[in-house]
Amino acid sequence: MITKVEARSVTGLLLVLPLDEVSNGFVIQDILGLDPVKGTIISSSFAQVDGSQYQSSRRENRNILMKIGLEPDFSTTTVRDLRKILYSFFMPKSEINLRFFMSDGLTIDINGRIESCDTPLFVKEPRVDISIICFDPDFKELAPEIIEDTTVSDSSEFLIEYEGTVETGIIFVLSLNRALTEFTIYHRPPDNVIRTLDFAASLEDEDVLTINTVVGSKAITLLRDST
Repeated sequence: MITKVEARSVTGLLLVLPLDEVSNGFVIQDILGLDPVKGTIISSSFAQVDGSQYQSSRRENRNILMKIGLEPDFSTTTVRDLRKILYSFFMPKSEINLRFFMSDGLTIDINGRIESCDTPLFVKEPRVDISIICFDPDFKELAPEIIEDTTVSDSSEFLIEYEGTVETGIIFVLSLNRALTEFTIYHRPPDNVIRTLDFAASLEDEDVLTINTVVGSKAITLLRDST
């Protein structure tokens, strides 16, 4: 269950939207678009062959729809004041970061851009309807799963249990305590087919090598003498 939502603008402003109280004048009435996004399946059909053949698939952008009620105390704020605060965060085309806090302690982030921010004026109960397009549809947990170990020269293996629900890579960090010219990372996924990553370069003592295999941010970085 979601207990709180935080919105962060690119300028560093923070808006806290708790779900159980209205001290700041904002009430989250509904949030849509938090379920797994729709997948697009691509297939090919052939003459005189029943059905079709699977080619590829991908997931679409995530569209988060937020409905926020406005409840000013009228002694210090008005409905217009609350609208202006939301405009500073949810102006169309601007970038926003949303952070969701769960009752079980889980905290997840997602980035998006504001598609629309509609504020009906002639209604009895004022509200703001916000549409956010997230081009990366995945929610990311803030707390990383860190596994510490050392390199070996034999066939020893250790299991990494991934608790997420989306296919992803890893960030491999190697802190060296001696010179090294090459090494190999062996990966045995659930299909039991071993894959290898061979690395060859002149590495020195106290170097820190980082290999990122996450799709969209793949990179290899070498830190040597603070450079």
